Amino acid sequence: MENFSVPNELKKIIGTYPDARLLSSVAKSGGLLARQAIARQWLSEGIPFAFKTCPGLYESIRAWIGTRLFVDPKTIGITGSAKVGQSLSPNQIGKPFNDSSDLDIFIISEILFNKLVCEFNSWAYDFESGNIRPSNNREERFWKDNIQRGPKNISKGFIDSKLVPNHAKYSQISNVAQTMWLLTEKLKITADAPIISDASIRCYKTWENYVQQISLSLI
Repeated sequence: MENFSVPNELKKIIGTYPDARLLSSVAKSGGLLARQAIARQWLSEGIPFAFKTCPGLYESIRAWIGTRLFVDPKTIGITGSAKVGQSLSPNQIGKPFNDSSDLDIFIISEILFNKLVCEFNSWAYDFESGNIRPSNNREERFWKDNIQRGPKNISKGFIDSKLVPNHAKYSQISNVAQTMWLLTEKLKITADAPIISDASIRCYKTWENYVQQISLSLI
């Protein structure tokens, strides 16, 4: 019988909210297993830094989102600087979570993923066929970029709800957008809640897709 072993690089990470530069260093030097471990344990589990003084509020928010979007609250989590307290983005690594930060929410749900993909495809068809038009040149540039980016992300098992404009015709996207707006507004009037700039949702088809994508983002 063999004992359990821990990769030497992972032994460097101690605590719930490790330094972003340390996470990045271990992810790069520790290989795939280290990146997967970081994605699972430090970036998807536990109480997010933004709610460390009010963990009950975090659970209330997950339950509320789950009710509105018809997903299990357990499948809802937070990533980014709100999760570990510092940004892991290469161009902002180490930047502390503050009142100008966003709340990056992820959901693991094949049912929701398929609904969002369906509405993305409907919007893409409407846009390319001229049934729906952007309101200005700037929006047109964003839409064209989203048309190209969407299928690539979908093939990797995830989709960002903001790829599709908030339009009544796309009811699921509209519900997600309304939920995120309400979340931001409700946090403003909730005691001990973090102050945020914006909130968004990325939906993954499976946990495997989540771990794979987060692992790649740590390279």
